[in-house]
Amino acid sequence: MSLSDAASFVQDGMTLGVGGSTMSRTPMAMIWELMRQKKRHLSASRCIVSTDGDLLFGSDVADEITTSWFAQGILWGLSKVMRHHVESGSKLYQEWSHMAVGMRFRAGAMGVPFMPTRAMLGSDIVGQRPEAKEFDCPFTGEKLLLVPALNPDVAIIHVQRCDPYGNAQIDGLQFMDIDLAMAANRVILTTERIVSNDQIRRAPDQTKIPFFCVDAVVEVPFGSAPHECFGVYEPMMNHMEAYVSQVNADPIGGMKAYLDRHVYGPSSWNEFLSLIGMDEIIEASRRGRSIYND
Repeated sequence: MSLSDAASFVQDGMTLGVGGSTMSRTPMAMIWELMRQKKRHLSASRCIVSTDGDLLFGSDVADEITTSWFAQGILWGLSKVMRHHVESGSKLYQEWSHMAVGMRFRAGAMGVPFMPTRAMLGSDIVGQRPEAKEFDCPFTGEKLLLVPALNPDVAIIHVQRCDPYGNAQIDGLQFMDIDLAMAANRVILTTERIVSNDQIRRAPDQTKIPFFCVDAVVEVPFGSAPHECFGVYEPMMNHMEAYVSQVNADPIGGMKAYLDRHVYGPSSWNEFLSLIGMDEIIEASRRGRSIYND
């Protein structure tokens, strides 16, 4: 289906799981569509958040983000957009450890209410997370932390390829996407390309997300832009540098100007890509493919 049709699965006030990690396989096209449709009051969760979190907060799509790390990327450090919204009290940043976020998705995927973990024990994060409960193991007496299951209403995940049924193959790191797909009540897959089921069956070991988890499939080439999709394209760094400079100089006005030009202005995802520029897209594709060719 189209981006617009798939976005209808996401209703105001829902919990949203976001696939990928940092600037890798971010479902940016789907986030772009949610912003265009002016969804509101979402609670988003992702293992590590980058500029996708800036956009979710800055567009007022999300009121709350649960993650282990929220920055604009390793190159640019802490997000000034995030700091503005969280420090002003308009948005919530729910911080967990990276392992704890993974264990919460794993519990959701397994259909159990919690998972035991050692993560966060002895850290200051435990004191910020009353939802997590310390527990003495009945078998060993060891102190453990129980973290509650995380079952998003909808998950949005970007993959390199899948068939029309939603059998998805992921190249490179899988991050928490398999557990996220199993934990969510509904799953929207965006994909660089839709391939035949016959092609999927030629390499069944590469199929990481099965069709029975998936509710919508949307073919969106460059669906992670300006972030990267392993083996297809690298980050579009000129666009990213310009974005960071603009919003860090003015987290409110700079973000509004970016959204007006790059989100609300274009009539299609392809038109958004044209604003990034063909030269940058081709260069990002060349560098992405070189991973396999070098």
